[in-house]
Amino acid sequence: MSTTLSMRQTPAHTIYRVLECRPDSYRDWLNQGHGLRDEGRYEEALTSYNRALDYKPHDFWALYWRADVLDALGQYSEALSSYDQALAEKPTDYWSWCQRATVLRELQRYEDAIASYDHALDTRPDDYWAWYNRGRVALEDLDWYKEAITSFEEALKLRPTDYWSWYRLGDAQRHLARYGEAIASYEKALETQPDDYWAWYRRGDSLRRWGCLEDALASYDRALEIKPTDPWSWYQRGEVLRKLGRYPEAVASYDQVLASDPDDEYAWYNQACCYALLGNQEGAIASLQAAIRLNPSEYLLAQTDSDFDHLRGHEPFAALLKG
Repeated sequence: MSTTLSMRQTPAHTIYRVLECRPDSYRDWLNQGHGLRDEGRYEEALTSYNRALDYKPHDFWALYWRADVLDALGQYSEALSSYDQALAEKPTDYWSWCQRATVLRELQRYEDAIASYDHALDTRPDDYWAWYNRGRVALEDLDWYKEAITSFEEALKLRPTDYWSWYRLGDAQRHLARYGEAIASYEKALETQPDDYWAWYRRGDSLRRWGCLEDALASYDRALEIKPTDPWSWYQRGEVLRKLGRYPEAVASYDQVLASDPDDEYAWYNQACCYALLGNQEGAIASLQAAIRLNPSEYLLAQTDSDFDHLRGHEPFAALLKG
């Protein structure tokens, strides 16, 4: 039995402070590391795991949990090294490969993270989380949209009603301009979470790009029922209404954008276009002035924009474009 300096009780465990240790005290150091890690005392836990490794340098569990606390401390390169050492002892450990992948993502080594998830899937080919997280790296970090689609489709074989896999599958399909498939995926996500703002918003984006403007408008309206002050949906709603020639409604939508973000140059400019098409010279000039104030290059765009053609003979408009 090892000799200890002190022993104190905590709500969850007993922590040992080891003074003189025989080689078999590895277990005390390991258990002390676990207790400290559970309390969020990662620096002290790291010391304990390192002491355990003094006695058993190739112990898988001490290497694995040391990597875990190094990750928690943000010491990602050191965590990666510790996971690699753990995997040298236990090459088929699923969790080590998965956690190693999360560390690689923090290090922005995204292709290596994909490879690490692939190793995890060699061990557990039917694991939802490895497929889902692999898909996230492919989608969000690498723009490997086809790879992402494959991963999310595999994840959905395991959890057919999973909201996040359907939503992110839709995102990957949308990026590839596969709008019909993306719309179907967002609708599957909405079956699980019918009041999710983002799925309605992205469904609207896909419908808009697919040319289904009335349906896109309905999708943005549904998003705004859930998040009434969101400038993104108001802006895209304005864009759809502008394309539909419903200029007064578009102006009102841009007003909603500008109530949230008065520095949105695009909302000011497009509102100016709508005012011009309505024959509202005063409104067009005021909105265009705001756009130019935020981005002086907007006057160059206005010089050739056909939306302003019937204002070109008016002195206030001409004066604005002269700067």
